[in-house]
Amino acid sequence: MSDQTPYSDHTRPLNRALKFGSIALVVMTVISLAVWGYLRDLPGIWGVLMGAGLGGGFVLLTALSVRVTANTSPTTAMAVILGGWLVKIVLFIIVFLLIDGMTFYDRTAFATTVIIALVVVLATEVWGIITSNVTFVG
Repeated sequence: MSDQTPYSDHTRPLNRALKFGSIALVVMTVISLAVWGYLRDLPGIWGVLMGAGLGGGFVLLTALSVRVTANTSPTTAMAVILGGWLVKIVLFIIVFLLIDGMTFYDRTAFATTVIIALVVVLATEVWGIITSNVTFVG
């Protein structure tokens, strides 16, 4: 008889976090597109698309790097996760410098969407983790 159950997979909480975070990002993006598209037309739509990509992508890529390194040593996991954060911060700064002064997007829609995406995706990832049923052997 095998001791393996769906609840013995230590990556299950991370998989749920990625699934819930991705779904939340899509739902939030669609709602934001409708609202900002109505309020600010095409610049609002561009602001939402860029904001959702940056804000939601930032958090999802962190969860993905944790998931990818789940079966590695703690040193490897730490190097990948912290290195990923450094790369994302640098890319975030580069994107902000590149779009500064451009007028094809709405800055308010962009900033609002980045913040909402960060909060919504992070909250749903946390929910996916804390509501996971996993076997713990201490």
